Amino acid sequence: MTEARVVLTTTGTRDDAQKIATALVDRELAACVNIVGPIRSIYRWQGKVENAEEFLLLVKTWGEAYDDVEAAIRELHSYELPECIAIRVEKGSEEYLEWMESSVQSEDD
Repeated sequence: MTEARVVLTTTGTRDDAQKIATALVDRELAACVNIVGPIRSIYRWQGKVENAEEFLLLVKTWGEAYDDVEAAIRELHSYELPECIAIRVEKGSEEYLEWMESSVQSEDD
């Protein structure tokens, strides 16, 4: 098991996705952010089933930076309740994981 994380969030527009992705990398909270989409999301919100076009962000970060990533997503996001789910990376190429770790700084560093 590693300290590497992939954080998932979605946005309603490509511009919002690019704004969040750029800020996370600029702030050294993410080594890389992939923007996927548009995708189709079907979900329940405030008692109604919604069907929306969204953009998925795959945020490559390090465990100790997660709280700062979540705070930045909340700060920059236009949604009332933005998705912010971290998935632990079990394995990866040693060189890539080293690059990820060296590219990410938490606010505590």
